[in-house]
Formats: sequence, structure tokens, C-alpha cells
Amino acid sequence: MNKEIKDSTVQMEINFAGIQIANPVFLASGTCGYADELSNFLDMSDLGGLVTKSITLKPRAGNPPPRIVETDSGMLNAIGLANLGLDAFIREKIPILEQLKTAVFVNVAGQTIDEYRAVIDQLAALKAIDGFELNISCPNVKQGGITFGTDPQLVEKITYAAKKSCGSKPLMVKLTPTVTDISATAQAAVQGGADALSLVNTFTAMVIDIETRKPVLANRTGGLSGPAIKPVAVYLVHKVYTDVARKAGIPILGMGGIRTASDAIEFLLAGASAVAIGTVNFIQPNAAESIVKGMHAYCQNHDIFRISELTGGLQ
Repeated sequence: MNKEIKDSTVQMEINFAGIQIANPVFLASGTCGYADELSNFLDMSDLGGLVTKSITLKPRAGNPPPRIVETDSGMLNAIGLANLGLDAFIREKIPILEQLKTAVFVNVAGQTIDEYRAVIDQLAALKAIDGFELNISCPNVKQGGITFGTDPQLVEKITYAAKKSCGSKPLMVKLTPTVTDISATAQAAVQGGADALSLVNTFTAMVIDIETRKPVLANRTGGLSGPAIKPVAVYLVHKVYTDVARKAGIPILGMGGIRTASDAIEFLLAGASAVAIGTVNFIQPNAAESIVKGMHAYCQNHDIFRISELTGGLQ
């Protein structure tokens, strides 16, 4: 695929928050582990980048099972930020990430602002890491997570604090859709110093077993992702782009139910500079690769010289 792209007149490379990346397709946090889990299915160098699974200061076991359930046109998850913790991440996963020829953003989570900063402080100097995604929108943890992401004042405060720890590396803030006005939290993140925004995270939802009359997930609720949320995600990306990101001059990483190149192009037209592929990775682990090819073909067929021309191109 690399040769096909290089031989074409279509410029797939974009600048995302100051980083030159090969194309506007990322793997979304929580769906690609730490890269090695999908390495047998696709060549990571064919992608623009990836966002690692969340990292917290200490290891987290996450929520008890069952914590994933399939739904109509989607999936509910209540993983609860299960991860190996910062020390093991540095010891076991950084050597893997150092071998990648693609942009690596680390998704950072915590229960307090100091915990977020402590993680970033230890990772900011590592060459394997290109930037950070601030996870203030996880709906499946009791403390931290979405608590930070629904209050604009807290969003600005935590963004400002985290940005001070990033050094020269960009900070992307991941927004929750579970707010009255997502533009307000987006603006707060920008005021706090965010270099990019990622949206949307999952929607809080529930599935009930009618025989037991109990929620299927042990956590009762989980985050809904997949094709079911795509039209809402496209709308929210467009809203944040027109209300906040365009005038602030910062890029959006759009996500939510993307399965095909046409899905990805919808997000670009709505205002995203790049897209992240998530739930479909569980069904088709090499989906991102075919999406890059399809976006390239679309540009060729529509006489588009640079894929960046599509961003905000809604008529």
C-alpha cells in the first residue's frame, strides 16, 4: 500500500498538532492495546498514528466481568481503564513503541490532577512518544474520568496543569458527548492550552437481561460505541469545529462508529483533520489499512490533490 500512495499525486500527509504524519488515520485508544496486539494484522507504518490504551500511575484491574456486550449496531464496554500501570508500561511497552514508524499518542488517565501530571512527567522525555491524549471522558470509572470532562472549569484546570508537564509535545483532550453543550467543554480545553481535541468518547448506556431482570454488565452501565453513534458523532465534530476549533486553529481527531473510508470522509468534511478507528478493529483488525486506501481512492476520483482539503469542506 505504501508504494501505491507514494506513486500517486494525492498528498496524504498532514500536519496534526505540529506533527507530520503519513495520513489522517489513527487507531483509537482502548482498541489497539499498545500496538503489538494488532501487529500481526496490519503494518503500523501504513497508518498516521495510534493512541495507546489508557495509562494510569498505578496498575488498575478495571471493572469485574462481564464488561463487554454486543448491541444492535454497536458495543457496550465497561473495562474501567484496566491497564498495567506506568512503571510496567515504560519497562514492557516503550521498547515496542520505539520500533514503530508512526505517531504514538499515549492516553493518560487518573483520579486526580496530580496523577495525570505524574504520568506525563515521566513520559514526556521519551522519544517513542509523540504526544498525549488526556482522557477526561471515560464513563466507566467512579472517580476521575468523566467527572473532569463535564465541568468546563475543571476541563480548563486539568488541561492547563497537564500541558505544563508535556514540554514540547502536543496535548490532545478527549471530550465526552455526555454534556449539555460540548462546545463549552471544547472551549475550556482550548483555554487551558490544548493543542488538539479528540471526540467523541462513548455514550453512557445500558443493556438488560430480561430473564434475570438485571443489567448484563457487572458495572450496570457501559460506554456505547460503534456504528450506532456515528451520525451523532459527526454532528458533534461539526459543532465543535464551527464553534471552537476552526477559529482556534487547532485540529480535531474525529471518531465514533467509523467502519469505511466514506465514514472517515464524513468526519473530515464535518471538520476533523484526522480520524480514529475503534470498535471495528475487534471485527476487522486491518480495517484502518483499507480505510486509508479507500480515502486515497476517493481523492483520486474527485481530483483532490491534498487530503487536508477535505477538512471542514461541508457545503
